[in-house]
Amino acid sequence: MSLQSVREFFLARDLDLPIVELDVSTATVALAAEAHGVEPGRIAKTLAFRVAEGRVILLVASGVARIDNRKFKEAFGKGKMLPPDEVAEATGHPVGGVCPFGLAQALPVYLDHSLSNFDEVLPAAGSTNSMVRITPALLATVTQGQWVDVC
Repeated sequence: MSLQSVREFFLARDLDLPIVELDVSTATVALAAEAHGVEPGRIAKTLAFRVAEGRVILLVASGVARIDNRKFKEAFGKGKMLPPDEVAEATGHPVGGVCPFGLAQALPVYLDHSLSNFDEVLPAAGSTNSMVRITPALLATVTQGQWVDVC
């Protein structure tokens, strides 16, 4: 049902963002880039972390970006990626379909500056075979995301 929650999220905000559903998995950056015919950097991966005081945050970054532990710690303090079962519980989305839209609960969303290298990025849309095309600026607006430099 998480694909449906993304549809409802877009509808509630009157966003005309078509969700692209494919017959193949787009659950990894490599699979998504190949399936959509784009460079891996345009895939916007959404990662869930537990940080200070047990808070869960989402970080959206370019598919080729890697977390810089020093920068991450400066921005958020100590953090650890959530295991798959906790990711699904916190977001309502399965691993491989995690996105910052239609979440099961309100979570703070952070956007790494690596996304700003592209005019359009492709985050998942709640399932392991769906994506949406969106500008980084609109992604920030829609998710109320804060820009950070942690990769």
